[in-house]
Amino acid sequence: MAFLLRRLAFYLAAFLVATTINFFLPRLMPGDPIQIMFASAGSELSLENLNALKLTFGFIDAPLGEQYFAYLKSVFTGDLGRSIKYFPLPVTELLGRALIWTLGLMGIATLISFTMGSLLGVAAAWRRGSLLDSVISLGAIFSSSMPAVVVSLIMLFVFGYSLGWFPNGYAANPLIDPAWNWRYISSVLYHGTLPLLTLVFVLTGGFAVTMRNNMINLLGEDYIVMARAKGLSDNNVMLWYAARNALLPTVSSLAIAIGTILGGSLVTEVVFNYPGLGNTLYQAIIARDYPVIQGQLLIMTAAMLISNFVVDLSYVLLDPRLKKA
Repeated sequence: MAFLLRRLAFYLAAFLVATTINFFLPRLMPGDPIQIMFASAGSELSLENLNALKLTFGFIDAPLGEQYFAYLKSVFTGDLGRSIKYFPLPVTELLGRALIWTLGLMGIATLISFTMGSLLGVAAAWRRGSLLDSVISLGAIFSSSMPAVVVSLIMLFVFGYSLGWFPNGYAANPLIDPAWNWRYISSVLYHGTLPLLTLVFVLTGGFAVTMRNNMINLLGEDYIVMARAKGLSDNNVMLWYAARNALLPTVSSLAIAIGTILGGSLVTEVVFNYPGLGNTLYQAIIARDYPVIQGQLLIMTAAMLISNFVVDLSYVLLDPRLKKA
């Protein structure tokens, strides 16, 4: 319980710092969204309407400190205001819709890439120095070093435009009404194939390299030698003795991968015009939609902190030594 409370206090403080940065960062950007709306309306928008717009979107004429505490109150009460670009849609509803698409894409991509990368890393470490090790290691380094934007553009050009095997954008066929039926679900899977393959390609290599290095460091340990001396099969020694212990540092890399996925999915969603959080953030930045930008950054921060907290708890569950520490 003491460990849990200490970690909760730490992540709460980190969230408060991130929230503070989130408040000041958009306000340092050039341009005022209300002035942009006023300029686009020309003479049709009076000064009274301009002041009404400022009140509607929460741009109060008050000292910066008063605005900051009003913003903190809105964050912890869940009232993130209304979107400027998609007015009068609330920010929570807009981001909630986009979050569903990003979570589905990210969740499947993370599960596939973590499983494939871990298995490839185990195989490469167990057969280190062989042709299999060379192929997996070179492929993993190549895939992990490729930027997501480059992979997205290659996937889109080759499989979308040149071969025409997959659609070039959107999360589903806009002519199909959203419903829990196979026609709509198959359309979602079909449209999400290229973004999914892009994220899997970018993430798998990192997991494979991490798992391989961890495995190699453990293969010379005494308990591995003892397991082999007992006459256990290679599969048992590889999976239940070496891979099980090498998995601990790899689990911690999942927390870092959350940030990588969010950054990679932002670029990937923009390239494929996928209606997730990344594309929503891109459109909000163009429109100077402060409420949406701040809400999106809060979601990214909360996802990173929650994933790190879950990793901390999983370490205690996976490593019995930490329970006694």
